Amino acid sequence: MIPTGLLVSLRRALHADPELGLALPRTQRRVLEGLAGLPLEITLGAASTSVTAVLRGGRPAVGRPVVLLRADMDALPIQESTALPYASRNQGVMHACGHDLHTAMLVGAAHLLCAVRDDLPGDVILMFQPGEEGHDGAAAMISEGVLEAAGAPPLAAYALHVQSVRRAGVFATRAGTVLSGTARMRVTVHGKGGHGAVPHRALDPVPPLAEMITAVHALVTRRFDAFDPVVVTVGHVSAGSHGTAIPASACFEATIRTYSERNRASARRLLCELVTGIAAAHGTTAEIDYDAELPVTVTDPAETAFASDTVEQLWGAQRLAAMPHPHPASEDFSRVLARVPGAFVFLGARPARLGRDEAEENHSPRAEFDDVVLDDGARLLAELAVRRLDAYAMKAATRM
Repeated sequence: MIPTGLLVSLRRALHADPELGLALPRTQRRVLEGLAGLPLEITLGAASTSVTAVLRGGRPAVGRPVVLLRADMDALPIQESTALPYASRNQGVMHACGHDLHTAMLVGAAHLLCAVRDDLPGDVILMFQPGEEGHDGAAAMISEGVLEAAGAPPLAAYALHVQSVRRAGVFATRAGTVLSGTARMRVTVHGKGGHGAVPHRALDPVPPLAEMITAVHALVTRRFDAFDPVVVTVGHVSAGSHGTAIPASACFEATIRTYSERNRASARRLLCELVTGIAAAHGTTAEIDYDAELPVTVTDPAETAFASDTVEQLWGAQRLAAMPHPHPASEDFSRVLARVPGAFVFLGARPARLGRDEAEENHSPRAEFDDVVLDDGARLLAELAVRRLDAYAMKAATRM
């Protein structure tokens, strides 16, 4: 069982001391303290401060099936303004996306699973991952062997993600695309600087840059199906330093969101062709950096149905909300689901004192998450692993 108060105290300690990126030494130490004394095989990351813990089930099983459970651990470069008693003590860093809850939930699931270890007909990988917020920590852990940590590839993988605006305790998921894929594009237009009074003696990069910004937004409405959307947002533009001088270069940065792998590839090709062509038409050149791509997060229909059924069996249908459309955010758990069938489940964590319109979204400096959901998150993760291993063992036994 979970020691009384462990999850709340761990979550609040993590929230008060958030860390960024792939290097989370204090977070890693607290996770290891939370797992101390449990019968786990623990491996620490080399390229990051990840923690991989393997629980070996004690019940004989054909083929030793494996299930993976994942929690992300990193925070965001945001100055917290919640005034909570356990608010971040670190300037400009905040657990604004609830990863502190995810980490505590997986520690809780570890305790629950270890309590039934003798009855587990297989093994469980606990994946404590840094660097989800733009650092592709999942790829780092995969390259270091997290998917092979138990000696065999997982037959299923599951992750939870809290939402600050959804009612506390309500779960939601969907089969197929559940989160968008994402990429970043930086375009630098190179021309020739000069005096603003004689533009014909320069090669102004600003007009082609302006044309590109208009054109990339028009592109998504004319080259992509509205029911398989592509979203392009230009969030940064820079050019020159003085109104009377023509700069030698100008640039813009954009984020691209897609909901299918087909459009993810097409968006890259078409956007690069578009800005290159516009630059050439103006006699300038375009330098394109198109990177930080994450695949679309696609859940397995059977595993998603299994996760939904598990929620209903544990708490009733009223605790499971419909999710007719994908969420527009992106996730590097997509790396895992591209290799292992699984499900990604949202869990509402809105404090009871806040109405739906009062609650701030994830990533807001005022986002709040209710500790009351910690036990439910830990229980669902543990139950998914137990029930999935049991289902595999029963199916394997019928074949014998």
